[in-house]
Amino acid sequence: MQGNAHLKCINPQCGIEYPIEYTSVQCEKGHLLDVKYKNKPSPELKEIFYKRRNSEGSIFNESGVWRFRELLNFCQIDTEDIKECSKYLVSLDGAEGRQSKPYHMSKAADFIGISNENLWLQPEGYNPSGSFKDNGMATAVTHAKMTGAKKIVCASTGNTSASAGMFAANEGIKCDVYIPAGQIAPGKLSQAYQFGAQIVEVNGNFDDALKQSLDDAQNHDGYTVNSVNPFRIEGQKTIPFRALEYLNWEAPDWLVYPGGALGNISSCGKALMELHEWGWIKKIPRIAVINSEGASTLSDLYNGKFENEKLRWNDGNPNTELISRYYDHLDKEGLRPKTKATAIQIGRPANILKGLRALEFTNGIATTVSDSEMLDGMSVVGLNGFDCEMASGATVVGIKKLISEGIIKKDDVVVGILTGRQKDAMIPVDYHRNSENKFAIPPKN
Repeated sequence: MQGNAHLKCINPQCGIEYPIEYTSVQCEKGHLLDVKYKNKPSPELKEIFYKRRNSEGSIFNESGVWRFRELLNFCQIDTEDIKECSKYLVSLDGAEGRQSKPYHMSKAADFIGISNENLWLQPEGYNPSGSFKDNGMATAVTHAKMTGAKKIVCASTGNTSASAGMFAANEGIKCDVYIPAGQIAPGKLSQAYQFGAQIVEVNGNFDDALKQSLDDAQNHDGYTVNSVNPFRIEGQKTIPFRALEYLNWEAPDWLVYPGGALGNISSCGKALMELHEWGWIKKIPRIAVINSEGASTLSDLYNGKFENEKLRWNDGNPNTELISRYYDHLDKEGLRPKTKATAIQIGRPANILKGLRALEFTNGIATTVSDSEMLDGMSVVGLNGFDCEMASGATVVGIKKLISEGIIKKDDVVVGILTGRQKDAMIPVDYHRNSENKFAIPPKN
């Protein structure tokens, strides 16, 4: 198995390769990296993954991430050897991704205007820290441990800090969290404190916090666990793996995500590219990215709302100068991302190029929804007995919008990802106190 995995620059004109132990998140020319595998996994693994649902006492079979360990075996271990798994693979007793699967939610389907049978919503809030981040953090911290890192570092608007802090505490390593001062939900911030993370407050927004965290990681021997880390992307591939497995590997027509730093979109695209290359799926689902109107970088650039040019991956030759001019425009006009959905309040998505690649491969789309719409989406999920944060409401109302525009057809099969559970207690309280909100149930005197 040794020699099967390596890192490779995503820029086709560069394509520099590195050994799997390489810890920088970029190649020497500043491009993002992919984890690449030489061996083609056998489709017979599908049956093995299914059998592992009966974990037989193995936390690595119980885990919704490591159950698929043959498809992300960058440690290059004997995946059937539990001792080797225990030595290398980081897990929260198998809890990461364990309860995450697609569900029908009839009230959400009625609100959206699609049949209940055609809509699946997958709540990632069942992860131990309350969001999808645990999927990728399990793999990122596995690589950190594999390379001997003593400290992990991240920037966060909340969910990443909770997940990083939890995994760091579990592994007995240090964790520094860079946050935009005053722009993080207290419920999320409290988790990072509870897990013993060192909080570093940054004057600015998430993009400023990420820049400082990357600089400090590079200069002070930290290991970055934000989604620019290619090993984070590997773990997040298991989100669509679980959805597809639950649908018996019959690909849906659409996979729909909220859009923030675009790590989820990048990981979904990579998963679909690999599965198609391996012959595991024949149909390629289309990816839809739902931005907040107040943090609409991808949607603006992808749909040609800036300089009338539609930004595309273009077979690995994206117009990065257009991105730079867009960011310069934001700075010149003093425009900062602004939405109550802090999980996606990101103006400079670090994975925009991998996100573009995913959209090109899947013939995907990007659009925006308002804060009030996201709150409706969040609330109708709650009426089905499931909990999700405001950013996850973007998935629900994004699907509704795309159906109303005729882009998603009513007979399409749609899987929407609900990325996290509610950690800001006052958001639903304030929503329901206002009787004008669509799903409000105001208190009685």
